[in-house]
Amino acid sequence: MSSGVDVAEDRPPASTRRPAGAAMGGKRLGLALAVLAAWWCASLGAPAYIFPGPAKTWDALVLMNTEGNFWGDIGVTFARVAAGFLLAALVGGPLGIVLGSNRKLAEFFEPILAVINTVSSAIWAIFAIIWFGISNQTTIFVVFMTSMPLILTNVWQGTQTVNADYIELARSFRMSRGRILRSIYVPTILPYFFSGSRLAFGFGWRVSLVAETLGSTSGIGYRLRQAADLVQTDQVFAWTVTLVLMMIVIEMGILKPLENHLFRWKKPV
Repeated sequence: MSSGVDVAEDRPPASTRRPAGAAMGGKRLGLALAVLAAWWCASLGAPAYIFPGPAKTWDALVLMNTEGNFWGDIGVTFARVAAGFLLAALVGGPLGIVLGSNRKLAEFFEPILAVINTVSSAIWAIFAIIWFGISNQTTIFVVFMTSMPLILTNVWQGTQTVNADYIELARSFRMSRGRILRSIYVPTILPYFFSGSRLAFGFGWRVSLVAETLGSTSGIGYRLRQAADLVQTDQVFAWTVTLVLMMIVIEMGILKPLENHLFRWKKPV
């Protein structure tokens, strides 16, 4: 009972949190307006085909939405990123736990992980085109190969924070290795897994554009390359703005609230 009261006392009252949230929202809105104003001012002294302004970009966005396969391309890219990310989470999470709980195995595989981290997404895209051709598997493979090490490394680091006393206590009760992993390691590393997953998902979006630019006939990356080849700079800007807005919605509207809900028990620093 006392611990519950202590936690409640540590939290700021709701009346204080709401004005703080509103103030932060106002600051972010002001920052967005400042960026738009700077963009508009910079576009005044440049031709539209080199640096289009917000109005020209908006017109291109409306045109793409009405005449092109705008939402279809977004859906294709999102499906590829989601597939590659899920594979990375399914592989990187368990591998991170295994390596973090076995020091000898971790020392053996650490150089391999370092090599994978040094290979750029463009190189993985070239390999994927050779192996899979112009297909969905190309983008999925690139997203997987660039996202999986991020998740694995974060989970691996999370295992280093597991309390050794808990492990010794579990062994004294003759708990199996599998039960120790489920009952002690997993709850401890879950915040690290979620943090690595957020980072990997955002990075997966970026590398998917590289893969689609090099080896795809659909998706946002392909449309960006097509617009660049035709010197349709306004469409390049429109796709870029679309990507930025999508990542803001996913990050601030889904991932961040989900993280706050899942780990609301953690005491803020």
